[in-house]
Amino acid sequence: MKKLLLAAAIGITGAGMAMADPVYGTWKTAADDNGNYGHIDVAACGSKICGTLAKSFGPDGKELNSPNNGKQIVWDMTAKGDGTYGGGKIWSPDRDKTYKSKMSLSGNTLAVEGCVLMVCRDGGKWSRVN
Repeated sequence: MKKLLLAAAIGITGAGMAMADPVYGTWKTAADDNGNYGHIDVAACGSKICGTLAKSFGPDGKELNSPNNGKQIVWDMTAKGDGTYGGGKIWSPDRDKTYKSKMSLSGNTLAVEGCVLMVCRDGGKWSRVN
């Protein structure tokens, strides 16, 4: 009986891991207009995908004590299939603007784009930290 319960627990844990979206994890953003960048923790938030600024870094690579640490940067993203995501928003702290955004995952690179009204901005390529 113990072996059956252990096998069931392993099966349930494995199924949950198999269903984790490949975009989940920590991502290093492209440098902003000031040369700063961040580490974004991307995870599920309900049925959507969200990302929180975990750490901020200056152009010299030294960690910053930013008031934006812990703030949500990405929200309401939905997996569209084939490594593409859309329908969400991304907040750019350096410009204090929120963009309707889409993302495209290819291996350990996440290409980010966003638009405000008719003005679109390339958010650069983010690289996987873990």
